[in-house]
Amino acid sequence: MASIESIEQLLPQVRRDILRMVHQVNSGHPGGSLGCAEFFVSLYQHVMDYSTDFNMNGKNEDLFFLSNGHISPVFYSVLARSGFFPVSELATFRKLDSRLQGHPTTHEGLPGIRIASGSLGQGMSVAIGAAETKKLNKDKHMVYSLHGDGELQEGQNWEAIMYAGGKGIDNLISTIDYNKQQIDGSTDDVLPLGDVGAKLEAFGWTVINVEKGNDVQAILAGFEAAKAASGQQKPVAILLHTVMGNGVDFMMHTHAWHGKAPNDEQLAIGLAQNEETLGDY
Repeated sequence: MASIESIEQLLPQVRRDILRMVHQVNSGHPGGSLGCAEFFVSLYQHVMDYSTDFNMNGKNEDLFFLSNGHISPVFYSVLARSGFFPVSELATFRKLDSRLQGHPTTHEGLPGIRIASGSLGQGMSVAIGAAETKKLNKDKHMVYSLHGDGELQEGQNWEAIMYAGGKGIDNLISTIDYNKQQIDGSTDDVLPLGDVGAKLEAFGWTVINVEKGNDVQAILAGFEAAKAASGQQKPVAILLHTVMGNGVDFMMHTHAWHGKAPNDEQLAIGLAQNEETLGDY
């Protein structure tokens, strides 16, 4: 379990990884990846109990499912920096025959990847299935998942949310990246989500609100509250209020960097704002 200081030290390196990956192929999704860097580093360095000796059955360890698979750059960076595969492999991102596809896939057998995600709205259903499997196996470990707020516009989410609440899936903690931005603009402009927390509660969920979604201490406190609320016949959701593009000033607070790579000059600016800490790949 890493200290808060160690997490804070790793964060600039993860941001550098994200920027360099999408820049080198002029393709990818930096905005949401940067906004969720604190979440991923906190989850993998402090919260989850897992083994880097990866196997797909996931017995006797916590599991994580990324539903909004387009933010793969941050997922790959944190998996590599947590020991699942060599950091040097980040240089193959989105290249031909790479295991690090633009959206995570399972057919190449990349350690840490349990589902192919990219078709939005499906991760909640898979996470629920994994949580029920753990109950059947009498495995006390938790299942975690991450979802975009714009992704909640997909109807399958709400069928799964209704099921989890109705069936009391209480070993599941699902986080919503609540940055209020999506590919075509703000969520309010594209399709307003209304009061997401109230909707989840109406479906039988316990909701933990983390207003400072890019603050490591606030994230860790949110996870602690979520774990304390688990096991009580209700699934738990964390509403994580993040800033898209966090850590790179010209990418923040806008949907413009949802799926656009920085040019050479922009890369240099972004890297200068995030000091190398553990060595670039």
